Amino acid sequence: MISITEKTLQDLQFPTVLETISDGCNTDIGKEKALQIKPFRDKEELMQALMQTSEYVSSFQNNNAIPNHGFDAITHEIKFLAIEDSFLEVGSFRKIANLSLTTNVLLNFLKKFDDYYPNLNARASRVELTKDIITAIDAIVDKYGEIKDNASPALAGIRQNMNLVRGKVNQSFGVALTQYNSLGYLDDIKESFVQNRRVLAVLAMYRRKVKGSILGSSKTGSIAYIEPEATLKYSRELANLEYEEKEEITRILKNLSNVIRPYLPLLVEYQDFLSDIDVVAGKAKYANRINGILPAITEERRLFFREAYHPILYLNNKQKQEVTHPQTIELKQENRIIVISGPNAGGKTISLKTVGLLQLMLQSGILIPVHERSETFLFDRILTDIGDNQSIENHLSTYSYRLKNMNYFLKKCNRKTMFLIDEFGTGSDPELGGALAEIFLEEFYHREAFGIITTHYANLKILANELPYATNANMMFDEKTLEPMYKLALGQAGSSFTFEVAQKNGIPFGLINRAKKKIEVGKVRFDKTIANLQKERSKLEKTSLNLKEEETRAREESKKMETINTKIQQKLESYQELYDSNQKIIYIGQKIDDIAEKYFNNKNKKELIGEFLKIVEIENSKRKKATPKEVKAKVEKQKEIIAEVQVKVEEIRKEKKEKKLKPVVEKPKPILKVGDRVRMLDGRSVGSIDLIEKNKATVNYGIFTSKVSLDELELVEAVKK
Repeated sequence: MISITEKTLQDLQFPTVLETISDGCNTDIGKEKALQIKPFRDKEELMQALMQTSEYVSSFQNNNAIPNHGFDAITHEIKFLAIEDSFLEVGSFRKIANLSLTTNVLLNFLKKFDDYYPNLNARASRVELTKDIITAIDAIVDKYGEIKDNASPALAGIRQNMNLVRGKVNQSFGVALTQYNSLGYLDDIKESFVQNRRVLAVLAMYRRKVKGSILGSSKTGSIAYIEPEATLKYSRELANLEYEEKEEITRILKNLSNVIRPYLPLLVEYQDFLSDIDVVAGKAKYANRINGILPAITEERRLFFREAYHPILYLNNKQKQEVTHPQTIELKQENRIIVISGPNAGGKTISLKTVGLLQLMLQSGILIPVHERSETFLFDRILTDIGDNQSIENHLSTYSYRLKNMNYFLKKCNRKTMFLIDEFGTGSDPELGGALAEIFLEEFYHREAFGIITTHYANLKILANELPYATNANMMFDEKTLEPMYKLALGQAGSSFTFEVAQKNGIPFGLINRAKKKIEVGKVRFDKTIANLQKERSKLEKTSLNLKEEETRAREESKKMETINTKIQQKLESYQELYDSNQKIIYIGQKIDDIAEKYFNNKNKKELIGEFLKIVEIENSKRKKATPKEVKAKVEKQKEIIAEVQVKVEEIRKEKKEKKLKPVVEKPKPILKVGDRVRMLDGRSVGSIDLIEKNKATVNYGIFTSKVSLDELELVEAVKK
């Protein structure tokens, strides 16, 4: 059973992660649910949540994108339906129908693509699929959220009568408009609408001459708005029909509400399902932004985060286009506590927070930004003491508060706990506070808890060095510039570089020397030794990294060569088989040629047939009985080899031809003259030039002459002058 306090969530900035996930959700309910994410208590539920998010992330890359899961919340409608004899407005039914349709589409999709999304489909399979809700609503309400004319026979009749009466209203009004306009009683605007009724715009001086009901006047009083007498009776009839329509719609909506009311639990389930998918989608979008993955979760007590990024820092730096440095951290049974030391502003706290936040995210069903070879196990409790913990409400000093926190740690700490403490032991006299911190650290160690602490205390560095299953670590600094490298190096304590940093920041050298004299010589020497060791370690790290890269490259080249050799060997064997087969056929051909020659000379058919049968029997004795399948496979393989050999032979022929045609050294071509001995570029016969006209030469070969282009001739011997 996992137990995480609100303080730990705040210390590790977990609410900031949830806010980013919430922003990625489409619905208000989804956004609210995302903010309520907490670590899972049950491992099976946790694994389902992680796999669901991982599956949703995969949908961004494959062709089977998960359909829309957005919806308008029906929380208000659910409350109303729960009240007996209540009824919903027409717009609410459209929202319910859309919610049902979206759910049905998603349920069918996940069922169809169960191979791609097995865990999402497992969640979906708990929800009932029904079209009854959509069918019932679609029979009454159209896609624009209006009641259909055929929702009931009575409504159809009422609306038909309303259309007839509206026609009569418009007709009678048109007659009155034409009559009074011709008499010049109307204003330029002629007509208007008052109380949703069509009226004539009569000039005030003629209002008594127009028969009808005055419904109002203009602001200046110059126009009176009169409904003509002929239209009045139809307007009253229309008003009565509108009342009847309203009553019939209320009856229809009550009836429809009663039809939908039994589905109330299912509608609650639909809304819950879609909002759950919305949260999964929000987590998947967040994972996509931070390159989050699902590392291996094992039963073995080992936490190994390789190339881990602090997600909040990563997104902030990405926005500023700055580099974020990943950390590689390992905790296991034989190395369960890490003591990080080194100067401030080097990234100690970020390293500590990275481990805590990533573990917390993972145990809350959120994918984390680590290398795919990373792995971890699940903790029952994560304890943190990070940042300024001065308690104003409780009138406690920082140190008192930290002591109270340590007391809580001592009560809860066990082998299923991870503790993270920043600036361990501070807030009191360095020697006394350091001694107490040392005892606390020993206690956590003996309880086999996993933990990371940051400190400047030398005694804690020494203790970590002495305890077999604890280790020192430091945030690496460039030995020349004293700039932080934001890289955690395990196995060695870090110097605080106190005097070096002071000197770099312009503190006079004389003051630094006076400060050195104020403290114990041994401590200065110890800190200096650590600083020198750190510098040496930094150099060794670079050399080791270069060697590893060289080794990796050599290994890869070796593997490539092995693969190539294997392929060459296979090809040689195939070619040898083909060669042997061809040689055998040539041998048989030679024997048949010998028999044929004998027969040509002696015409002895009996001897011919005997010799021929003898060859056949000898060859058949070497053959092995094979199944039709084996014969077919052998023939296919032989065809492949022959085709490959033909391609290779063609390439070699082409290459040879190109070499033959292409002269090795391009020499300047001599100018040919009459009398020169020449030959064709592709010929052997040598002749002498008798005549040159334009670009052609007449070459005399003794027996015959030939007219050839000068470009096709090469000089054999020039004529002597």
